[in-house]
Formats: sequence, structure tokens, C-alpha cells
Amino acid sequence: MIEVRGLTKYYGKAAALRGISFDVAPGEVLGFLGPKAAGKTTTMRILAGYMPATAGRASVAGYDVATHSLDVRRAVGYLPENAAFYDDMNVRAYLDYMAVLHGVRRRRARLDQVMEMCQIAQVANRAIGRLPRNYRQLIGLAQALLHDPPALILDEPTAGLNPAQIIEMRDLIRELGKGRAIILSTHILSEVEHI
Repeated sequence: MIEVRGLTKYYGKAAALRGISFDVAPGEVLGFLGPKAAGKTTTMRILAGYMPATAGRASVAGYDVATHSLDVRRAVGYLPENAAFYDDMNVRAYLDYMAVLHGVRRRRARLDQVMEMCQIAQVANRAIGRLPRNYRQLIGLAQALLHDPPALILDEPTAGLNPAQIIEMRDLIRELGKGRAIILSTHILSEVEHI
């Protein structure tokens, strides 16, 4: 499902990645563990089609990231560490807008399903900009799940969540991982161990 061979990324003369290789099959959750600036986010951005690699190759769902980035984006649900939102939109309107962009059919039913899954239905009519970070993180996950992708890339998915929500997020990721290839990053060893 996700295949990476010799992936390398330089920013000028500084190497962010040097020849990394790995595979993630459907039903597997791969945890990227490391300190800040270890290359986790760079790898995820390359795999999600948001930046090119300097060398090496990567594919998601059989699509080469460099040559078929639109197909890759359809196959990936991506939750960046600091997701950007339209703060003046309410949660439902934002997710509906994102569902249109993803070409989701039966949007209303899918929105209800994803909001329930991510436990944000109770804030569906509130402006995103007035919600605390923990809800914004859950909205970002809901956006990543809307089009029911076969691969999920989650950058620090538990950042900003309270302890109860962290447990719920871990459970949700384990459940989602039963049929998808998932990559998640963290700098906390216990996160990877629990998931």
C-alpha cells in the first residue's frame, strides 16, 4: 500500500532525509518516533504529495508520489501537525466544503458518520475559530477521513488532546488501522506503544 525506497530530501545542503526505506501494508500502523526536526513531517509531506523528494521513490496505493500526485492525494487522508482551517466557517460547513473538494457522494450521511466517529457532532454548528485546539485536531482527523481513503498519514494526531481524548484517539486509530495503511508520527514513545 505505501512503499518507500531510498527517500532523500535536502534543504539546500542540509539533509532532512537520507535514503530511508519502508513498507506499510493495509491493516498496519507504522509509528514514526523521533525528536523534533528528525524528518518525520518531511517524510509525511512527501508521501501526501505536498512536497517533492530530492531522490528515491515512494508510492501510495500503487501511485508514484512524484508522477501521480493527484491520484496519491485521493488515496491518502492527511492530518498535518498544524492543520489550517477557515476559522469563520462552522464545523459542518467546513467538512461539507472539504467533502465537495474530495468528490464525496452522499455527503450528508458521510459527514454525520465521520463527525460521530471523531466525536465532534456536538460542535457541528460552532465556528471553528472559537473552538479549542483539541476540537480542531479532531476536525482535522474528520477531514482526513471524509473520502474514506485506503491510507492515512497522521502527523502528531494526539497533540493538544486531553487525556481522555488521547485514549479515544488511540482506540480510533487502532480501529481505522484494521483496513488501512496508517503512518503516524510522534515524539512520545508511549504513543507508539499504545497504538
